[in-house]
Parts: sequence; structure tokens; C-alpha cells
Amino acid sequence: MKLIIDTDNAEITVDADDGVRSIPLYSNEAFELLSREWVRVGWNQKYQYTFSWLGRPIIQLPEDIVRTQEVIYRLKPDVIIETGIAHGGSLIFYASLFKAIGKGRVIGVDIDIREYNREAIEEHELFTNISILEGSSTAPDIVNKVRDQISKDETIMVILDSDHCKEHVYSELEIYSELVTPGSYIVATDGIMYDLHDVPRGDSSWSSDNPIAAVDSFLMKHQEFVLEQPAWVFNESNLENNITHWPSAWLRRIE
Repeated sequence: MKLIIDTDNAEITVDADDGVRSIPLYSNEAFELLSREWVRVGWNQKYQYTFSWLGRPIIQLPEDIVRTQEVIYRLKPDVIIETGIAHGGSLIFYASLFKAIGKGRVIGVDIDIREYNREAIEEHELFTNISILEGSSTAPDIVNKVRDQISKDETIMVILDSDHCKEHVYSELEIYSELVTPGSYIVATDGIMYDLHDVPRGDSSWSSDNPIAAVDSFLMKHQEFVLEQPAWVFNESNLENNITHWPSAWLRRIE
């Protein structure tokens, strides 16, 4: 597809497989088209690697951070389980929201926690609301340790942000979906991989080997979950779709 942006005439020419057409530059459709390319270029240029949360790197698109905050504040879960820790920024982010809300704690799992990251997380002011486990998120002993830290009367939310290949995400969905309480979510992050297979830093295999493919397979077997982008709490625009690295990510357990 080719996009030609004409700011003088305030229009975009779209040259795609179905032909050539022009649309107003200042329109919802133009915003969607430009946002897609902005996300693709930004991901390739590692824009998401430029942010931190309360001192720790948080490798996420700010849009996804804010949208997740909206869900957490509305849902007010007792526990968030996150697979994939990296520098710990997301753990600190969730813990800071829990601190403001006045309840909640975070369980983080990672197959390889670098010592300098562990030290920084453990020394952080919000570590009292965090526990971390080192090991594969799908290993039975790690899963059992996670289970031991939660109780049946708690509201549980799960965010999957470790290995993003289809097989691993599917395994995580099967395992951790059992812990999600009705009305809460399991989130399979970084489905944007499917749309990055042809950018310079991408990989051609991502067109089929990605979290969205895992979500599709999971939903075929689990009618107790629905794919549902959480509604925006505030919206005075005519827009409806997130600018996101997490398309087709939010799975809500039906009450």
C-alpha cells in the first residue's frame, strides 16, 4: 500500500490492491491509516524504549499504559499477575496504581531476572506490594508458586508479556486463564507483531507466529472468555479504536 499525504489539499491518496482513492486528511479514516504507520515506524525505531515509570524503564506504548490504568482503576483487582518482568517498569506501574487505590499487589514472573534489575526492583519504594518469581511462566513449579500466593476470594487480572510466540502464549493462556476471576481480564500483549513482519527489525515468521494467533486458537476452546477491547471511560471524539501494540489482546472472563 502507498500513502501520499497532501497537506496543501488536506487529503491522503491511498494506493492499495483494490485501487486508488482519496480521503480527507482530517478524518477518522485518515487517523487510523496514519496511526498504523506511526506505530510500525515507531516500533522499528524503538520509540517504546524511551519511557520509564517512577525510575524504572517501562517498555510499553504510552497509549497502552493509560488504557491499562483505566481498566485497573475500574476493576480494582486484588492481584495482577504479569509474566515477563524485564526492567520492572510495569511491575512498578501496577504497584503505584495499587498504592493510590489503597489495595492490591503484583506477582511478576520471568525466566531470567538480571541481577541489576532484581536489585533495582527490590530497592524500589513500592517493592512491598510486589513479589517476583524466576523461572518459566509455564513450568509447573512456578505456576504452583503463583497459585500459592492468591486466594479464591480475590479478584485476579493476568497480563502476558513474556515470550510472544504463538505456542508459548497459547500455553500461558491455558494455564493462567484458570486464575482469572469472572469480569476480569487476561491480556495477551504485543499482538502488533503480526503487522511488523515486514519492517526492518521484524521477522517474516511473525505474520502467523504471534499472540493474536494464540488468542484465536484459545477462544475456539474457551467460551467463558470473550475478546473485548475495554470501553473508553471518557471519549468526546468519534474515534473508537486504540492506538496500540496490543491488538486483540483483552480477553474478559464472562460473569
